[in-house]
Amino acid sequence: MEETVFTPCLEGFKHVKSEQGDMLTKPFLDVCRLVLPILDKFGASMTVVKSDVGGNISRLESKYSSNPSRFNYLYSLVQAEVETKTAKSSSSCTNGLLWLTRAMDFLVELFHNLSAHQDQSMSHACNDAYSKTLKKWHGWLASSSFSVAIKLAPDRKKFMEVIGTQGDIHGDMEKFCTGFSPILEQIHKFLAGCGLDSMKAS
Repeated sequence: MEETVFTPCLEGFKHVKSEQGDMLTKPFLDVCRLVLPILDKFGASMTVVKSDVGGNISRLESKYSSNPSRFNYLYSLVQAEVETKTAKSSSSCTNGLLWLTRAMDFLVELFHNLSAHQDQSMSHACNDAYSKTLKKWHGWLASSSFSVAIKLAPDRKKFMEVIGTQGDIHGDMEKFCTGFSPILEQIHKFLAGCGLDSMKAS
């Protein structure tokens, strides 16, 4: 099987959970980091998303590195902040995890659109994914900068040529979506259980 840009992520999914089914911090962040090179292929349109994702990964990673055995499990980062009542701070790891998960929701939705509706334009696929995921959490400022960015999105055909020169790109894209969705859903459920899934951005 020829590899595609999604192959590293598909491999990474296998390691995200422990044998007991608990979410592991490092493997989860590694998978999110593997998405960054794919974002590069969008050019300038995804700069905002990319820097946001990269920043949140770094924030969570530095906390993890401060005590890898304590923060081996993803949710322990949140639980530590819930205990110290800092989870709702804008610079918290909880906030970082929430926005990282939301950005990944957006990308899963976008790639699902691109693989399921192969006649859809890139801007339509982006806008549709945005309205289903990030839009309700964004204030006016974040929303308008996103709209501007979408206008810079590459032509769909060009983009597919850039990412899909070999292997079954549509198949792997769909596998990426079906593999990542349940992981993201689980994180949302956990955050919602702590009352931390509804923070908004300005």
